[in-house]
Amino acid sequence: MPSPDDNDPCGVSAAAPARRVSVDREGPVLVEGPVEIVLDDGTVARSDRFTVAVCTCRRSRTPPWCDTSHRRRERPDPPPEDRIPR
Repeated sequence: MPSPDDNDPCGVSAAAPARRVSVDREGPVLVEGPVEIVLDDGTVARSDRFTVAVCTCRRSRTPPWCDTSHRRRERPDPPPEDRIPR
């Protein structure tokens, strides 16, 4: 982890590479890795993958990582309506 810089209130030096984060309303947040996520209880989850999907829907069985549980189940097309000839 980079050392804090007195000129940077976030504690990240200007030389640190930026991480790209992609947000999709229908799915997870994609973060270019490696990634460390600090969880509610203070534990750290780490992934060294080149892109990481972080769950935002809280349906994942592998939090904080997305397991695609957010995807809606596709339903078969409804049966055709009974049409009464006019």
